[in-house]
Amino acid sequence: MQCLKFRFVLFPSLQRSLRSPRPCFRFKTKSKCCFSSSSSSSSSSASLQYTAWSGLQTWREGPVNGDRSWGPNGPEPLLLQSQLSAADAYDCQMASSASSLAELGALVLSTSDPLTKSRLSHLAYSRWRLENLPLGVAEPPSRPARPPKPELVSPKEIPAPKNSGLPLNAYMLHNLAHVELNAIDLAWDTVVRFSPFSETLGEGFFADFAHVADDESRHFAWCSQRLAELGFKYGDLPAHNLLWRECEKTSDNVAARLAAIPLVQEARGLDAGPRLVQRLVGFGDLRTSSIVARIADEEVAHVAVGVDWFVDVCQKLGRVPCFTFKDLLKEYNVELKGPFNYSARDIAGIPRDWYDVSSTTKHDKNEQLSAVYERLASIISMESENSSLNTSSE
Repeated sequence: MQCLKFRFVLFPSLQRSLRSPRPCFRFKTKSKCCFSSSSSSSSSSASLQYTAWSGLQTWREGPVNGDRSWGPNGPEPLLLQSQLSAADAYDCQMASSASSLAELGALVLSTSDPLTKSRLSHLAYSRWRLENLPLGVAEPPSRPARPPKPELVSPKEIPAPKNSGLPLNAYMLHNLAHVELNAIDLAWDTVVRFSPFSETLGEGFFADFAHVADDESRHFAWCSQRLAELGFKYGDLPAHNLLWRECEKTSDNVAARLAAIPLVQEARGLDAGPRLVQRLVGFGDLRTSSIVARIADEEVAHVAVGVDWFVDVCQKLGRVPCFTFKDLLKEYNVELKGPFNYSARDIAGIPRDWYDVSSTTKHDKNEQLSAVYERLASIISMESENSSLNTSSE
């Protein structure tokens, strides 16, 4: 499998990783280099600038969040240590069999029962944080284990709310639960699949995505609990497999994985979250709307993590993030669509010219106009010089 098609001058550890039979950094398309002094240096400089989410460092340094139940006043711990169920004890036994973060992630990916997957994800991250486990290296399964239900169908085959047999609030909550379950696997696959490249990426990369997996497992637990309160369960409605397909497409390229998952898929959650909350409020289900609102708020961190590491990887590769993001979406056929929640995306740190066509068009037009003006100035200057020469010769 081909790797990078341009030469590295810096980052010898990156060069060593590229000799691996499983490439982690790969680009087929050409883009502008952020370390190049060639054309468009001013626009390249602008494309490298972004404002990181103000809460990113606090999120990274925060304690392990054990609020896996949704109480009368919001999130709260599920159980006291003395009240562990037999299932929890079994999960602990399973988790204790792994000796590294990558092995724990592979265990989560190989677990089919959704609630067990959610609990194991939390145990995995907790052990990593509290026991100082090594990162390690593991091989992810080709695809995560899945329960018999829900049946995975094409998006066209998913019934409309009125034909689903579920009330609107349960229908919307089931769809969100499916997204959160996939998000657990997407985050752990990123940890496990790219674990051989820890020297290049740095331990912080894996710590962040294990943290994301823990958040997503908590979100799934909240959705599952609320579905049960409404008299339903995850699996009562067919679902699609589009989220995992995006993950599969980017299994050989960490930059593409970051572009497709946190910067596109999870950013869509920022766009859809407020609309979903409004519909639930209109339906009269304030408890579910509160859960969805909290999940949408916490997704900002996941998008911010994606932006931060995408910029970091682009800098290692000598690439301009803005152009690279657009190139990767084209190369991997990743669809980018609105409407966009600009305020939430701004908070998460995604520059608008990365995804907003109108902003990009305006930016490109400005570049073209700048080139025209420079050419005109050059012509005027040449004509002035010629005129001066002619005058002096006379």
